[in-house]
Amino acid sequence: MDTLPELLEDELKDIFNAENQLLKALPKMAKKASSQSLKSAFTSHLKETENHVRRLQEIGTELDIKLTGKTCHAMKGLVEEGKEVIDEDGDGAVIDAALIGAAQRVEHYEMAAYGTARSFAQTLGHNRVAELLQETLDEEGAANKKLSEISQGEVLAQAKMASDGDEEEEEDD
Repeated sequence: MDTLPELLEDELKDIFNAENQLLKALPKMAKKASSQSLKSAFTSHLKETENHVRRLQEIGTELDIKLTGKTCHAMKGLVEEGKEVIDEDGDGAVIDAALIGAAQRVEHYEMAAYGTARSFAQTLGHNRVAELLQETLDEEGAANKKLSEISQGEVLAQAKMASDGDEEEEEDD
């Protein structure tokens, strides 16, 4: 990798693969979630992720690059961590809190990747590409914020109540 255009291409291929991995993971996370608002957030983000893939395809066309052929190992690991949560049994709210944590790690990775690619595109004068990447970056940030709101406004309080109830049962034993 000797040039910034090559680095941008590599970054876009990585993001493209990451988004496609996420398309497969989000329905499983939505199915596992017990909170209706969390299910809804995952379902909504799935639709956004489909748009992210389309946007990336548009960028590939604009830059005349093929986005396939690379595996995003970071997303592979993040998805695997999410799968571990999906495979867990336990209190619904506690599982939801774990799902939110896994999803937010994904969002933070994506925000870093999109921000990096946007900076590369801006530097290279690919203004339309930078705009499309910024649009997705904004959506990833909004998804992360929504997850925080669900966590703080609903899930963590329920998880704490479940934990407090478990502690009371242990004291009774």
